[in-house]
This record gives sequence, C-alpha cells and structure tokens, in this order.
Amino acid sequence: MTSAEHNNLDRIVYLTSGAANMYCGSCLHDNTLARALNAAGVETLLVPTYTPIRTDEEDVSIDQVFFGGINVFLQQKIPLFRHIPKFVDRILDAPWLIRRATARGIEISPQALGALTVSMLKGTAGNQRKEVKRLTKWLVNDIKPSVVILSNLLIGGCITSIRQHDIPVIVTLQGDDLFLQDLLEPYKSQALKLMRNLAKEADGFIVQSKFYQDVMSDLLEIPKSKIQVVPLGLDFEALPAPQPRSTSNPRTIGYLARMSKEKGLHVLTDAFIELKQLPDTEDIQLLLAGWRGTTNQEYAAGELAKLDAAGLGNDYEDLGTVDYTKKQHLLNNIDLLCVPTVYKDPKGLFALEAMAAGVPVVLPEHGAFPEMLADLEGGILFEPGNTTALAQLLHELLKNQTSLAEVGSLGRKNISACRDANTMASQTIAAIHKILD
Repeated sequence: MTSAEHNNLDRIVYLTSGAANMYCGSCLHDNTLARALNAAGVETLLVPTYTPIRTDEEDVSIDQVFFGGINVFLQQKIPLFRHIPKFVDRILDAPWLIRRATARGIEISPQALGALTVSMLKGTAGNQRKEVKRLTKWLVNDIKPSVVILSNLLIGGCITSIRQHDIPVIVTLQGDDLFLQDLLEPYKSQALKLMRNLAKEADGFIVQSKFYQDVMSDLLEIPKSKIQVVPLGLDFEALPAPQPRSTSNPRTIGYLARMSKEKGLHVLTDAFIELKQLPDTEDIQLLLAGWRGTTNQEYAAGELAKLDAAGLGNDYEDLGTVDYTKKQHLLNNIDLLCVPTVYKDPKGLFALEAMAAGVPVVLPEHGAFPEMLADLEGGILFEPGNTTALAQLLHELLKNQTSLAEVGSLGRKNISACRDANTMASQTIAAIHKILD
C-alpha cells in the first residue's frame, strides 16, 4: 500500500499493556506490528501502559509509560496519591523505576486487582482520573494522532476522554475475556458492564481470529460487523533458516510458552509419562522453556517433580525463561512443538513461531487453532484435555521424523506467503480504513 493510499492515516498511537518482567504474546505482537506499520510508511508510536514492555526482538516502544503500574496502584489504595504534584508522578512513572520494581515479578491479590480493574475502566470517574487526563492532554496537544489503537479493552477507560477531542479509537481484543473470567465478584460483573458500555463508544475492533470475533461479539454485545479480523503475523524475514534435524538425534518434543496451568503444562507432562510407557520410546526427550514468574513457580516445580517421580529425570530438560537466541536453539532441536492449552487461545503466537521455524505443532482442537492450521497446514489437532489420546498421537507422529519435517516445511512455506509482518501491517491499515470509513 502506497503512502497516497493512507495519506489520511498520518500517525497512529498504539497503546500496549506491559506485562511487568514477562515475555508477553500481546506485547510481542504489538511490537512487531508497530515496527511493520512504520516500515509501511505509517508513523506509529508504540506507547507502553502499566509497565515497559519486554520483547525478545528490537523494542520499538517509546521510553515513556502511561498509567504507570506503581502510580495507579498507589492511587487506588491511598487517596493522597490522587492529588500529588506532577513531578512526583514523573518519578513514579519513570520506566527505570518500574523495571526495577517489577524485576522479580509482582503479585496482587484478586480482590485488589478486581477493584483496580473496575476503577481503571471508569476512566475520569475512577481513582486514576488524573492519569486519563494526562494521557488525553499528551495526545491532543503534543502528538495529534490520526487514530489511537488500544491493545485491549481493559485499558479502555480513556476512550470517552480521547473521543471527546474527535480522535478515533480502535481496540485490539486479545485475551480480554481470559483476564475477566479470573476476577472475583462483584468486580467481574461490574467490569463486564463497564466494558460493554465502552465497546459502544469505540469506533471499531480488531481481532486475530474468526473464533475470537464470535467470542467477543457475544461477550461485549457488539455486532460482528464492528470487528475486523487481521490474522496474526510475525517478522518472517528476520528469522534464521531452520537447521536440518538429524534422524540420529533423540526424538524431542518441545514446549515453549508460559509455564502455567492455563497453557496446559500438566496435560503435556501427564501425556509424556504415558508416552514413555509405550514401546520404542526410550530415546524420546522433552525440552521445556517458558516464563513462570512468582505466581507459577509452585505449579511448574510440581510438574517437574511429577516427571522426576516417574523416573524421567534424565528424559527432560528445563531451559527456564529463554531469550531470542535460546528460543531459536530450542526450535532447532525439537521434532515438534506441543502446547496443549486448557483455555481457548485466541491467537497462539508460539504456534506461529514454531511453524515459521519449520517445526510442526500439536495443538488442542479449540480456540484459534483449528482455523490457524486450516490456513497453514503446519500441524495436527487432538481432543482437548485427553492425555491418553495425546500420548498415542505423539507416539505415532514420532515414528516418522521425515513426515513430521514435511509438515513443518509446509507450515513454514505458508507462513512466508501470508503470515509475515508486512502482510499483517497492510491488512491492519485496510482494517483501520474500513472502520473509520
């Protein structure tokens, strides 16, 4: 798309939600998209909220944080902080201070998180009203964007204030329902009501799968016509070429995702234990990697202990949190990737990354995965939560590494054709125009 085709889209401000010190799929997506939009000729400012973002690629976000996590929490808990001078706000919102405070991860009780979520959704009627006013003033006076995009509706308390200045607001929905379902009552019901009201004010929405279009249309009570689907993409050109796997190496199953219950780590460990009881599985290994933070330490440790108790201590390796180089090392040393999510994942960036590296994926038949594999043909689906079926499927697949490699190559070929970052950027620009028109 030429600059003439988007000459009325001069500047985008993309508000993304930082996830403290965690590698976050939404942050990775937002960062890749912002970089691709800039490359397409649309100036895009990626603006962190809550905390600075953490990515395993070049971080293109600005060195400024709005709705700083320390500040909004203090404003929620201590009324005095709702009226402190601006210079104190600047200190509390300093990216270096937030990074230091969240270096080891942070835990907030569901009760406190629920109250804070509701307050944030209230915008200028909430306890963080001066943060909404500060963001709006910055947008109107300093930046003057053509459109503002939010990375989720949970930071949408600012929508009303921004649109009062004739600035369109579009919301990317990616995991809003999952966050909402974990809130306690009465906060869950209150938050949902506020989100539905805000959804009426937003100009439009973008999702990454038709599955999620259906889910969020029902949840937020908005017509599907207001939700544009832009499939997930990644920077394919920046990826190294996959290294051929030798059939003399141990057959290896990989896991690359947050080490948490919702990602289904326990489903994989249970299936692996069953798999190792089947014939001709002595050489099969399990290679694990993923962030666990403070909230998932006990869970992850319990799953590794389960493997040890089953006598499989020498049959798996835990790489912990991996950076870009170690992630590529993992992808080059596995025959397939399996992340058997318990929840219905709306996007599945890890699956896209694996297929882009020529690694076939084994995924549960729910969420966005069926349509993803229908498009890309780089993997196999199994019945969600059925560990015995998963064990048997893995056993059959690993009997023929050559066939597995062919499936992986097909996925990589299809991603290069239709799921690269440039395609995602051009489809996003088209979606923005459709919404604004």
